[in-house]
This record gives sequence, structure tokens and C-alpha cells, in this order.
Amino acid sequence: MLLALALLTFEARAQQPAKVHQIGYLISGSPASFANRVEALRMGLRDLGYVEGKNIALVFRSAETADRLPEVVADLVRLNVDVIFATSSTEVEAARRATKTIPIVFATHADPVSLGHVATLARPGGNITGLSMLLTELVAKELEIMKQALPHMTRIGVLLTVTAPSHRPASHAVEAAAQKLGVQVLTVPVRTPEDLDRAFAMMARERVYGFLAVASPLTRSQRALLAQLSRKHRLAGMFGTRENVEAGGLMSYAPDLVDLTRRAAAYIDKILKGAKPADMPVEQASKYELVINLKTAKTLGITIPPSVLLQADQVIE
Repeated sequence: MLLALALLTFEARAQQPAKVHQIGYLISGSPASFANRVEALRMGLRDLGYVEGKNIALVFRSAETADRLPEVVADLVRLNVDVIFATSSTEVEAARRATKTIPIVFATHADPVSLGHVATLARPGGNITGLSMLLTELVAKELEIMKQALPHMTRIGVLLTVTAPSHRPASHAVEAAAQKLGVQVLTVPVRTPEDLDRAFAMMARERVYGFLAVASPLTRSQRALLAQLSRKHRLAGMFGTRENVEAGGLMSYAPDLVDLTRRAAAYIDKILKGAKPADMPVEQASKYELVINLKTAKTLGITIPPSVLLQADQVIE
């Protein structure tokens, strides 16, 4: 009798479904514009044995503008998801303000230490960790490459997204780099997609030679509009994601953000298995790619020097 009862208990336990872990995916911008990032995270999770609906569920919450992020992340906190995936500093800041207990994983953070999102890269110390790139160094390099591509450039517009926490230090870095290169900077702050048309009209009026769009959820999600405005005003653009160049922008210098997103799945996996974000070192991107759209260069009447083309990892013709 006891043996039969033990067997029944064992069988009941064996038949219990595995826990379905909930991962809150926080998006600033249009969800459709982040489709490749979503698929990258899904691929990373699948590679680690996770099957949606069986042992994991992605819970998406998006805000068309960064100002609405606190509202949507509050919903993820109410649902008590197991992990919040907040890819960049914009989403992380909203998540950080909403919870000190739910683990937060980022994939393309601009500068987590200087923004106070982690204590150190080696030991984050709180409930936040992930993968990052150092935006202050990145924007300086972007400006340097742009000057090589457009040697006659003496004045440049810099599109800064005021809702992106990382853009204030990035602005200082651009100005310092511009001074060394002998280039004047026109800072053009934007907050919403509706600001972009006005921003380009201003840059055209001020006769800048080109513009640098500092990477943010806004510049990624509005990549088609940015390419359109670039062509309309005949302004050469440097971007912080290759997606902008694939959409018709002139050039970008950036890490592989899709790959970083895929790799973030390993952080989520470790946290679900009991690891603490406080003890999980932040990884930094080590490989950066220069992508140039020659079709756009031709449309803008620009000839990219051979020395710059030789540096390119990909040339779109």
C-alpha cells in the first residue's frame, strides 16, 4: 500500500508542468521596428533550451515615446515578471525607477557605470546587469570617421534625444572630439518623432554639412523617417546602428546590436537558474562595424574616399 502511494506521488510530481518563467520585454518605440531584436533574443533563449509557452513567456510592453515608459514598466512590475529585459539606457532608467527587486537585463546600454545603473562593470552590485558599449568613446570615433569621409566638413549637426539618459555625456564627448577635429557643432535636441522634421529644417537653415544621430530608441525606431529627411535636405548622416544605414542612411559605426541582444539571453538564463545580477559582470562590446550605403552617397552627391571604403566592414551598393 505504501509503495503504491509513493509511486502515485512520484507520478503526480512527474506530471506537473514545468514553471513558465515570465520575461518582461520593455520597448521604447514601435514594436515593429524592433522585430530583429525580438527575434535575436528569442533565438538566444531557444539555443539555451527555452520554448515559448512551455517553460518561458515573453511579455511585451511598449511605449511610443520614452515619456510613457514609467506607465508601461509599472505594469510589468504588477505582473511580477521574473526578469525585465530593458535593452538600452532609456528603458533601464524607467525600469530602475520602478523596481529594486526584479532583475533587469540590458543588451545595448550606452554607459551603465557613469549613469549609476551599476556600481562597476566587474560587480554591478544591484538588480541590473547585461551587455554594454561605451557611447562616449563611440560617438567620438563616429565623428572622426565622418570627418575622414567628408574632409571638407566644418560644421555638423548633432541629434540628441533628450529622453535618453546617456546623451548628456555623449554630447560632451562629441564637442570635445569636434574641437580636436576643427569642426563646429550645432546641437539639435529632439524628444519625439514629431520633432525630427523641425530638427532637419533647422540644420538645413544653419547650413551644416552633415549630422550625427546619436543612437537611441528614437533614432532606431524612426530610421526610415531619418533616411527620408536626410535625402530631402541633402544632409549626410552618421548613425549609431547599421539598421539606420540599411534603411537608407549614409553610414554607421557601431557594435553588432542584434548579436548583443542574442547574447543577453545567457544573462536571463543564469538569473532564472538562481544567479544574482549583483554578481554578474557587465560585458562590453569588443567588435565594431563600419557600414556605408553607397546608393545613398550617390543620391546625396557625395564621393566617399577610397581610404574610408577600405575601412568598411560592409558596403551597400
